[in-house]
Amino acid sequence: MMSRAERSPLADWWWTVDRGLLAGLGCLMVAGLVFLMGGGPPVAERIGLPTFYFLNRQAMYLAPTILLIIAVSFLSVRHIRRFALVTWMLGVVLCILAGKFGPEIKGAHRWIQFGSFGLQPSEFVKPAFVVVTAWAFSEGANRRDMPGVTLAFLLLPLTIVPLILQPDFGQTMLITMVWCTLFFVAGLHWFWVAGLGFAGMIGVFTAYTFLHHVRERINRFMDPESGDSFQEVWSRESFNSGGWFGTGPGEGVAKRHLPDAHTDFIFSVTGEEFGVLVCLGLVALFAYIVIRGLKLARRTDDTFTRLAITGLTTLFGLQACINMAVNTQLMPAKGMTLPFVSYGGSSLISLALGMGFLVALTRKRPRTTTVNQRPPGTMPSAVPGLMQ
Repeated sequence: MMSRAERSPLADWWWTVDRGLLAGLGCLMVAGLVFLMGGGPPVAERIGLPTFYFLNRQAMYLAPTILLIIAVSFLSVRHIRRFALVTWMLGVVLCILAGKFGPEIKGAHRWIQFGSFGLQPSEFVKPAFVVVTAWAFSEGANRRDMPGVTLAFLLLPLTIVPLILQPDFGQTMLITMVWCTLFFVAGLHWFWVAGLGFAGMIGVFTAYTFLHHVRERINRFMDPESGDSFQEVWSRESFNSGGWFGTGPGEGVAKRHLPDAHTDFIFSVTGEEFGVLVCLGLVALFAYIVIRGLKLARRTDDTFTRLAITGLTTLFGLQACINMAVNTQLMPAKGMTLPFVSYGGSSLISLALGMGFLVALTRKRPRTTTVNQRPPGTMPSAVPGLMQ
């Protein structure tokens, strides 16, 4: 154990970091490896790979994931903003390049290939976008000469238009929902809440009208007999056969029929082999991390920190909710991973970046106060912005 009297950077980090948040993330990573032992082998054997190929690669990816979370959590608030801005700019450029020159996978151009290594830049855009947007909103709230709200409005189309062109409607919807959350937390009037809701409905209707794959998924969700609902049927069968206590590790049958049992539908595999009770425990773990983040956001007095923590926590929680809702047939299929549980290198590293930002922003930092020097008997001057 490190002593509180020790003044090394590592000791300072240990005594200021939120260890409850770190513990929740650590439990989620371990749970992901356990559940991937069930979802990975059938897919690997089906495509001619070693049985535990995906499990071994996931374990290999966890090492840089943990290191990245720890490294980013050492950053100061100023360096977090700068790092996020550079990451967002580079990510948007790579999203544009992926849409034009990336390989077509399942009807979309979302990946950049560097030899044998594939990268999905939209995954890295998400946490960086949240931090940059929180920065814009906070500057607009703290400085009257700064058009922060205008910049925040510009950031949204600059981010989602390249995603729409790929097309990636799921990530577009997720980013838009987080942006609306930040706008609301920043002090959005209820009138604009209704306006944004109406604009969202128009966006969904437009996507349904002009994007064939979106229309197919919604129609299949509303009427399973209208198209190929193979994955949805076997996902539902996974929970039916698993019941409350599951069939046992490695004993699942429905998972052998799910093409994406190791990624998008790993929650269904968990339901079949470990049962609904374990799934509820996994939901509770995600809920703990989200509630912990929001509670820490509430404690801070800094506008940027509060907005950024809220946005990153919302991003994490919404992604988990969307994946689990798709697996339980509460939403149309979105092709979105379950954070730290689904297999995926780009997903893990991008989550590490976002959670590194979150851990860094939730660290305990001394409050800075300004002492006004004034002659005895005089009244203190008003703090700028306090009476606004």
